[in-house]
Amino acid sequence: MSDKVIGVIGGSGLYQMDGMTDVREERIDTPFGEPSDALVVGKLGDVTLAFLPRHGRGHRLMPSDINFRANIYALKQIGAQWIISVSAVGSLKEHIAPGQILIPDQFFDRTKSRVPTFFGEGIVAHVAFADPVCSELAQILYDAGIEVGATIHQYGTYICMEGPQFSTRAESNVYRSWGMDVIGMTNIPEAKLAREAEICYATMAMCTDYDCWREPDDDVSIESILEIMNSNVVVAQKLIAAAVPKIGGERNCKCASALEYGIITDRAVIPEQTVRKLGPIVSKYLA
Repeated sequence: MSDKVIGVIGGSGLYQMDGMTDVREERIDTPFGEPSDALVVGKLGDVTLAFLPRHGRGHRLMPSDINFRANIYALKQIGAQWIISVSAVGSLKEHIAPGQILIPDQFFDRTKSRVPTFFGEGIVAHVAFADPVCSELAQILYDAGIEVGATIHQYGTYICMEGPQFSTRAESNVYRSWGMDVIGMTNIPEAKLAREAEICYATMAMCTDYDCWREPDDDVSIESILEIMNSNVVVAQKLIAAAVPKIGGERNCKCASALEYGIITDRAVIPEQTVRKLGPIVSKYLA
């Protein structure tokens, strides 16, 4: 496999790229169970891309039922050092219109029932998450969006709700008053786990609607969302194709060494079974 492996976690319909060669499926078992689906792995030029549909093909998994740990572990196991997250969101700002893209630099966690860490079972780690997005990867995605002519916005906060229901009007207006920019259901704990796994992570937040705050607009409708999502898949593929050649080289960002001082448990008391379980994630520090 190429030294340069990029994971793409996609929403509905984004399962691979036009122009990929040597395409194959890889089913990966992880200590955390099965990922959302088989990885679709192939080459785009000299780069290996690994696509993972986070809801499973056919959109079978609710946001809270996604096995986020298995998904990130599987990508780490095949050697991914970068993850592009393609995510449908609702806009909480007038200027971010449906059909447009935001490259967020912050997340706000409003989830309730998801396991947000690989650690436990005798090992404790705390990683820095003040800046939860890889700024270098985010800049590449933004520049690629400009290059392909997408209407794209840089910087903003993605608030992640539990779902699967959409917001109430009261909630939507509160999130706006907090200064949130877009709302989605999937990027947390995905981003937290990517940081623990020392994988660079950035999001293409594909806006499908105005949530329910913008009166007199109709409330969020599944039909209109699906229509925009389908058109967003085409834009996402163009953007990824433009971004991929620019990703690579030595990673000097903090993502690449997030665990260097993060594991605080005395090495002498960490169970060997736990070290084996977390092998691809901790082997650099607990060999």
